[in-house]
Amino acid sequence: MIAVADIRVVLVESSHPGNIGAVARAMKNMGLEKLVLVRPKEFPHSEASARASGATDVLERATVVDTLEAGIADCGFIVATTARDRDQNIRVLDVREGAERLVAESARGPVALLFGNERTGLTNEELSLAHLLLRIPANPAYASLNLAMAVQLVTYEVYRARGAYHVSAPGPVPFATAGEMERLYAHLAEVLEQVGFRDRTASGTHLMERIRRFLNRAELDQNEANILRGILTAIQGRRRQAGERSNNAPAKNATHES
Repeated sequence: MIAVADIRVVLVESSHPGNIGAVARAMKNMGLEKLVLVRPKEFPHSEASARASGATDVLERATVVDTLEAGIADCGFIVATTARDRDQNIRVLDVREGAERLVAESARGPVALLFGNERTGLTNEELSLAHLLLRIPANPAYASLNLAMAVQLVTYEVYRARGAYHVSAPGPVPFATAGEMERLYAHLAEVLEQVGFRDRTASGTHLMERIRRFLNRAELDQNEANILRGILTAIQGRRRQAGERSNNAPAKNATHES
């Protein structure tokens, strides 16, 4: 479980209540709880609650303030997002690097992540309150992102920077053992010989090596290895039946005496 840090998302003059709800949902997805709204056009609002979709607790705890300065007064480190080229004197980081820096500074005290109005973004005056700017790489021909989408991307990077990673639950079936795999390879080699499937490389020795490599990459579990063994056994059974039918069939030139 990732420890909760004081990383707050600050939305400045959001014009659409639905976006506020979608931002709350994005935050909860990524383990963030503190939402600050600076002069929202409409909040609270039923559309915000509907778009929050299970994250209404984030909306209920949201702080509404009249000025950006009030929303970040106790924050020691501020990161602002921008989609536009800015004054070269303002340091701009890629979203991943910026998220890592934000998380690192959150260990020292409250930090803030600023997002501007849906149409105009953050003003230069608002950006001047930030220690650095953060940009999301996007298609230069169409780099504009929906507010909630931008928050989702940035908070995802924050979540990863806080140490989160996906761990697959161990399956109920154990991996095939080395011994089971050797028996599978021997069985497969036997069937290939029986059906006349030959190694066509120059040396004639690489086929089974290649088969071993790709089956090892597959990381077979015991059930999967048994399925392959079953297929091989079925092939051998069909070949035996075909051979028996051939042996029992009367010769074409045979004569019958009455």
